[in-house]
Amino acid sequence: MTATVSNFYYGAVTLIAAYLMACLGAGLGLRCTTRSLRRPQRRAGWLALGAVSIGCGIWTMHFIAMIGFSVQGALVSYDMTKTLLSLVVAIVVVALGVFLVGYRGVSSVNLATAGTVTGLGVAGMHYLGMAAIHTNGTIGYDAPTVILSVVIAVAAATAALWAAVSIHTLWASLGASLVMGVAVTGMHYTGMAAVSVHLTGVAETAQSSTDLLSFLLAMLAGPLTVLLVSAVIVMFDPDMLLNDEDWDRAAPAQQGTGAASQARRPSQPA
Repeated sequence: MTATVSNFYYGAVTLIAAYLMACLGAGLGLRCTTRSLRRPQRRAGWLALGAVSIGCGIWTMHFIAMIGFSVQGALVSYDMTKTLLSLVVAIVVVALGVFLVGYRGVSSVNLATAGTVTGLGVAGMHYLGMAAIHTNGTIGYDAPTVILSVVIAVAAATAALWAAVSIHTLWASLGASLVMGVAVTGMHYTGMAAVSVHLTGVAETAQSSTDLLSFLLAMLAGPLTVLLVSAVIVMFDPDMLLNDEDWDRAAPAQQGTGAASQARRPSQPA
């Protein structure tokens, strides 16, 4: 028997919260990559923080949205190992793309390669997270809808990576993060539209939404903390004291001062 599946067990609140998490991760990632370009000597650190922010944002979006997932007549639980592995996958694949464009730029070939790898990885994270689901039924997928979700993931990842190294102003980054949030959340719900559940037995007990909610909230605590720490680092970075136009004027002056200091420095005796 095919069960009725819902992605909005708690109404629109999970959709809104998931979207906001996707936007937060994207926004922090964009600001971190901007700082990596402004501070080449610390590029690796800022790119790593940006990758972790985006990866945690995507993963958090996915599992907040999954709080609203329910199957009528079936118990739903999650395998902890696969759930945590999906978080690792999200961070690693985003890091691959971010470091690739952060160090090699956004030429057509480079951007296409990074976007494809990252997009496939994000889709892999989504379906690995779905594979972590345990229920008294068999989960099936509509192939064309799955393919569409993967295409959306690749397109969203490519756009995100382009924005990461091409958009530098604060307001442009905020606008880009809102658009990226739509794309990433849209990918998730497109993938969820492909899901069907065929019940193979009857649940012995009633669904405990409280237990499931407690598990997912416990899983979300770590990534949410990481996003909070990342936000604090970005907000209190000295660069925030300058707006983007001020930085663009100050950077050449600082470089000139450094060059002049080098010129005045006496040579060391042999």
